[in-house]
Amino acid sequence: MAEAEAIYRRALEGKEKAWGPEHTSTLDTANNLEILYKDQGKMAEAEGMYRLAQDGRSGIHVSTGVGRV
Repeated sequence: MAEAEAIYRRALEGKEKAWGPEHTSTLDTANNLEILYKDQGKMAEAEGMYRLAQDGRSGIHVSTGVGRV
């Protein structure tokens, strides 16, 4: 599972750079990483990825916490 985590992390970083933090592909990858963390019992990390995905879907800018203008 460590290899899967590394792959998801690289994918998430690449998608954030290429498409931004609110792109659906970026958010899907964050959600997948959240599921992996949950399956590994890493609940704090899972919660962080869950919040990242949900904030992006709700329009809250993940770096500032401010909604879309």
